[in-house]
Amino acid sequence: MGDDTAVNPRHNKAEVFARLRDAHAREVTEDYVEMIGDLIAEEGEARSVALAERFGVTAATVNNTIKRLERDGFVTSRPYRSIFLTEKGETLAKKCRERHRIVYNFLVSIGIDPEIAEFDAEGIEHHVSEETLRVFEKVAKT
Repeated sequence: MGDDTAVNPRHNKAEVFARLRDAHAREVTEDYVEMIGDLIAEEGEARSVALAERFGVTAATVNNTIKRLERDGFVTSRPYRSIFLTEKGETLAKKCRERHRIVYNFLVSIGIDPEIAEFDAEGIEHHVSEETLRVFEKVAKT
């Protein structure tokens, strides 16, 4: 049906799907640390209720995710208190914002409406390789 020359021979299908599953697993972590950083910058603090509202999920979902982020060293929190990014969490949030910026700028540079580019960049940023990001950034600058 399609042109087989477009398939990258360096990867077999199992490797491709393994990388995709890994990216999906990181996506929630990246979204949460980025949002926590944004809330702290915008409101001076990040609370579970604000995260639940922004993500459109239940408080239980947020609490379970925050526990996992604490276990993995990205955040610190106490019951009924604000959530804070650790140094590891701040580093990841900064990296995520930069990836988002590069993807967004690339999409806009090729003519995508800024509103659509914002939405699309949110998904693409989690699945794009460093090599592709470098090319996106180069194209967006020209």
